[in-house]
Amino acid sequence: MEHISKDKIITRFAPSPTGFLHIGGVRTALFSYLYSKQQKGKFILRIEDTDKKRQVEGSVEHIIKSLRWLGLDWDYGPEKDNPFGSCLQSNRLDIYKKYAQKLIDKGLAYPDPYSREEVDKFREQDKSKNRPFLFRNYRPTRFSKWEEGIPLRFKVPNIKSWSWFDAVRGNLHAGEEMLDDFILIKADGFPTYNFAHIVDDIEMKVTHVMRGEEFIASTPKFLSLYEALEVKAPVFVTLPPIMGPDGKKKLSKRDNAKDLLDYKKDGYLPEAVINFLALIGWNPGDDQEIFTKEELIEKFSLSKIQKSGGAFNEEKLRWMNKIHLNKKDKTFKLEYFKTSLPNTVTELPQYDENRIERLVITVFERIHNKKDIKEAADAGEYDFAFSIPNYDTNLLKWKNKSLSEAYVHLEKVVKILTETSEEIFMSQEKIKSAVWDYANEAGRGDVLWPMRVALSGKKHSPDPFFIAYVIGKEETILRLKLACDKINSQ
Repeated sequence: MEHISKDKIITRFAPSPTGFLHIGGVRTALFSYLYSKQQKGKFILRIEDTDKKRQVEGSVEHIIKSLRWLGLDWDYGPEKDNPFGSCLQSNRLDIYKKYAQKLIDKGLAYPDPYSREEVDKFREQDKSKNRPFLFRNYRPTRFSKWEEGIPLRFKVPNIKSWSWFDAVRGNLHAGEEMLDDFILIKADGFPTYNFAHIVDDIEMKVTHVMRGEEFIASTPKFLSLYEALEVKAPVFVTLPPIMGPDGKKKLSKRDNAKDLLDYKKDGYLPEAVINFLALIGWNPGDDQEIFTKEELIEKFSLSKIQKSGGAFNEEKLRWMNKIHLNKKDKTFKLEYFKTSLPNTVTELPQYDENRIERLVITVFERIHNKKDIKEAADAGEYDFAFSIPNYDTNLLKWKNKSLSEAYVHLEKVVKILTETSEEIFMSQEKIKSAVWDYANEAGRGDVLWPMRVALSGKKHSPDPFFIAYVIGKEETILRLKLACDKINSQ
């Protein structure tokens, strides 16, 4: 096993497997990862699965899959050897019992002797006297021997005010009213979060703990436990909240926040998601907005984490995804487009790989993700490439011109294109050049409108030269002739 140097920066992401990975949790993982890599340190993935009642089957696998999709690989954690044993808390129960015994031996932990009904009675007494309920005010005068099946409580050794430094919030303070005796080991034998995460951070030599502002109120309890164990506390890094789209309240699962892997399904790139999340609560200090993961690692620093929260703006994520998509090569874009198309397109009679390759050229000018591609496909925007269009003949008329005039222009375009070589259809611009002189002479709208309708069957569609380029010479001439036949049959 590798020995971890005492001066090495170590961060961790420690989610509970209680459902899908929330976007706020992902941002915590990202910042922890970026800082450890920027400092040439280590990043730990630890699964805090001691609350068995809330655990959701498949969540651990989901967490692993999500982080791997983002490329946030851990140095120690599930499926990797560790110098400190398993990173699954349910496999570490003996370690927690060892630390619990240390506290018992010091007289700083005791079996909880009260039933729920007795505790409720204490609460009512305090409520009637208009004072907050504190368990430490009802400690038993004598401690019996702790046995499994009975909750074990921490006895706060020093009732005092606490001051500590937070890397983001600066100097923080809390009065003694924030201290109370809390459960260390539950009746089921599993440790509480308040105990287990501190033991694990000690054992894993974690130097920096990044988490949300909701933990500030509990920090005095944590500091008291560190003091009792005679261990120096890590650096606390309180991350700013991620706010909902309106910027007024914290984003939560109740706000229809999506599972991280839903963004993958919708075609968001991991580099775009990382880029987007990094800028919610962190500012690089300049105007740069588009980053690679490597650039984020290079620039990241705790001093540039903001105190105030930032809104989760999905439109900005869409914009960033489009920029990252446009950096991809043709091969990637082709596969991305093909795998986004629904069966309603892939089962069209003229579906063809060559047409896909030509169609994809312009697709990425307008789409932001796979969801956009699917919506466009559902609206029939790609049908022109793979099926002979069906349309009302009158749609071929340009403004107040007649069908007979449209027929003349279509017939002329058929003649021009029939006389061109196949090579012309290797380029949209060459097709345009072949027809352009006639269109200028006869009137662009008069020529290009019926040509475009004949090829697409739609009032609104890409220009006729692009359609001709996608479907090729033979199909282009066929559709133009079919349009002529429709006019003749009127």
